Amino acid sequence: MARKDIFSSVMNAAPAQTERNDALSYVVTGASRSIKSSFEELAKGSVVELDPELIDGSFVSDRIDDDDQAFQDLLAAIAERGQDSPVLVRPHPSISGRYQIVFGHRRVRAARHLGKFVRAVVKPMADQDHVIAQGQENAARQNLSFIERTLFAKRLGDLGYDHAVVKSALALDPTTFSKMQSVSSNIPENIVLAIGSAKATGRDRWWQLSKFLEQPGNQARAAEFIRSADFAVENSDDRFARLFDCLSNTKRPAPKVGASRTKTWAAKDKSLNAEIKDTGKSFTLALKAKNASRFGAYIADNLDELYRAFRESETVGKTGD
Repeated sequence: MARKDIFSSVMNAAPAQTERNDALSYVVTGASRSIKSSFEELAKGSVVELDPELIDGSFVSDRIDDDDQAFQDLLAAIAERGQDSPVLVRPHPSISGRYQIVFGHRRVRAARHLGKFVRAVVKPMADQDHVIAQGQENAARQNLSFIERTLFAKRLGDLGYDHAVVKSALALDPTTFSKMQSVSSNIPENIVLAIGSAKATGRDRWWQLSKFLEQPGNQARAAEFIRSADFAVENSDDRFARLFDCLSNTKRPAPKVGASRTKTWAAKDKSLNAEIKDTGKSFTLALKAKNASRFGAYIADNLDELYRAFRESETVGKTGD
């Protein structure tokens, strides 16, 4: 997959610096840096060959488990035609003569397995630039699942990076970042690791699971379930589904057909309010305000998109969002 313009922005609190023309040079404005070169441009004149035994992994992991089939495919491709894209490494910050991977872990692993040297770009960089480049390259390839990205964000937070850095590293919108925070706060890491990468499970399903785990007793129930034979299946998405089904049984029972539930909602600025009635078979939304008609028309005009989003939230995501 092409990596053109994969680094849209790199956050850094360092003072502004003069533009440099070396590989992976930065243009600095205040606390924000934009990587000037695309990866292809960077790689043209800056690639060296390194012994993979001299290269260590990143100081913060962004994967839960490896897709063995994907790795075997990569291994076969490198064995057949060589390493197409170089990896990015930096001189190891504490061990002279060694390097640390910024991105390209699987390519380094494949080269080590095949006994080949690794084509690499070597770039000195601070820890913060390292994690941002690592996160943005993964975001450009879009091969990390939602929960892997969530765990990576949590680990960055645990290392002391602020929200601006985390969101920049993973190119997160506010809604996704908020859901990630809920997931990482309510789902213990040991449960996440027991489930695995769950490549096909999207953010809304993980967020729903986090809501189940907010209920009293459910974390203990989940910890017990992941040790059971019912949970012990090979596929991580299946493990997620089994735990989800187990915990969803603890929800309050649905209202009986015919029983009506009524609640109200009001906009923060008090310009619009709504009365909501749910009988189980019908759902009525009544809007009341001077602009109720316009807002109601907006909802009606966007029903196709709203229903599509609803269906995605109800079904195990297929994109690993």
